[in-house]
Amino acid sequence: MTSIAFLDGGLGQEINKRSKQKTSHPLWSVKVMLEDPEIVIGAHKDFLFAGAKVISLNNYTASITRLSRHGFGDKFQEIHQLAIQLINKAVAESGLARDTINIAGCLPPLAASYVSSAALDYQQSYDEFCQLIEVQSGGVDLFLVETISNITEAKAAIAALKHYNKKIYIGLTLMDDLRNRLRSGETLEEAVEHFSDGKIDALLLNCSFPEAIDEAMKILQTSGLRYGGYANGFTSIENLAPGTTVDGLQARIDLSPEKYAEHVLGWLDMGATIIGGCCEIGPEHIKYLSQLLTAKGHELTTLV
Repeated sequence: MTSIAFLDGGLGQEINKRSKQKTSHPLWSVKVMLEDPEIVIGAHKDFLFAGAKVISLNNYTASITRLSRHGFGDKFQEIHQLAIQLINKAVAESGLARDTINIAGCLPPLAASYVSSAALDYQQSYDEFCQLIEVQSGGVDLFLVETISNITEAKAAIAALKHYNKKIYIGLTLMDDLRNRLRSGETLEEAVEHFSDGKIDALLLNCSFPEAIDEAMKILQTSGLRYGGYANGFTSIENLAPGTTVDGLQARIDLSPEKYAEHVLGWLDMGATIIGGCCEIGPEHIKYLSQLLTAKGHELTTLV
């Protein structure tokens, strides 16, 4: 029997799909949270009922840089505290014991998803990650660094987490051409070389095609690190430029819960021990995975 840290799915995209707004805001899920918080609570609960053991705050787009760009810079504290309040309400309403669940804080790409050229420099990134850690620390069990497209931003997140003596789970996003490159063009081998000194707790691949993660797992197998993956279900991310909205993205129609599970089983066969879903991987995918993995004798656990 394998113990698998079992994450939730694509929270922000799930919230956006449930929203009544006709067009998305660049801070899509944060805007919904401020205007209709019950949608956020409902999405958290559905992932919990689906079997997720690690659920993430709804604060992916709430970096200082992004909030300031769209006129929400003065709401930094308010937004993060609201995200913590709502996730705790969801856990309470679920009836599940709090000690059976991890609440994860999020350290996202600070300026834009997928676009490494928009990233801040090392010092700016470090300072902003420190702000994010401080504002979330009182309400989370751990942090997931997610969808990082370049090594410099990853190193800044690592340094910030070390400064606060936090465990380090680094999530990198890959180009979808199956060539094992970060969105910056840097190779995954380069990233593994930087992070294989034992100073991180796990290296994750997220918000990439599952097929790209299939290929990249071969590299993680030889890294000496704990590793895992959680893919997205987009047809392409090419239309998402900094400051634009997710309205330009489309979900794949060929990635059913059963099909996604095929990829996940392959990752487990290659030694992955941390599994979940990213954008467009919803509660139905997580529920199917939970039932399938449990039936196969795996133990689904928290991350810490």
